[in-house]
Amino acid sequence: MKHLFSFIFVVILCAFHNIHAAEEFKTSKGKVVITPINHATMVVEWDGKTIYVDPVGIADWYKAFPNPDVILLTHIHGDHYKEAVLKAVVGPKTKLVAPPALAGVLGADLKSKTIVVANGAQTEKVGFNLESVASYNTTPPRKRFHPKGQGNGYVLNLGGKRIYISGDTEGTPEMQALKNIDIAFLCMNLPYTMDVAAAAEAVKAFKPKVVYPYHSRGQDTAKFKTLVGQAAEVRLRDWYK
Repeated sequence: MKHLFSFIFVVILCAFHNIHAAEEFKTSKGKVVITPINHATMVVEWDGKTIYVDPVGIADWYKAFPNPDVILLTHIHGDHYKEAVLKAVVGPKTKLVAPPALAGVLGADLKSKTIVVANGAQTEKVGFNLESVASYNTTPPRKRFHPKGQGNGYVLNLGGKRIYISGDTEGTPEMQALKNIDIAFLCMNLPYTMDVAAAAEAVKAFKPKVVYPYHSRGQDTAKFKTLVGQAAEVRLRDWYK
């Protein structure tokens, strides 16, 4: 049933996908350009590096971008991980980053390219400092969706900018303890992660300068913006058009 759900979800994504406008921010080493792809997938370009985050869908979605130098994988669910797409987009020098639970199911060809990063760890092996932030459910009825220790969020340190990508999570203590986040991509969808009110409370705790709701199909992101108020600049983008 889980695999059937993942297949149906990917079919829906493919049917309704368009290229989205990129977001740009200045860093000490030029611009960082972040292009939303769909749902929980994005491409980050900075200092000559191309970083894919949770590439799923179909390979054609990525034809406008260079082969990735780095692929960040948050967890094993089908709206974040699709091995066929990984094999299609990976280049000869691509490095993958994955939590142990996901790294353990990769085929040998991809596993040989993978840097395993557990919750709370850091690595410099990708050409920049990358921090892993635990992503998991804290509400008892939802803990079965994302058990603690299985998924990563990431903080990318790029030219003085700290970019947080939450993965699938609720407002964990690890998230709330984050410091000096410039740009955050925060999930919100029930029943799998958290609602907009819980997401807004998390933002008030760690106070990113700019926050984008993502992984938010069917959620009232305008309400999220209202609830966040002056705690952060909320930028709403349609990840699903």
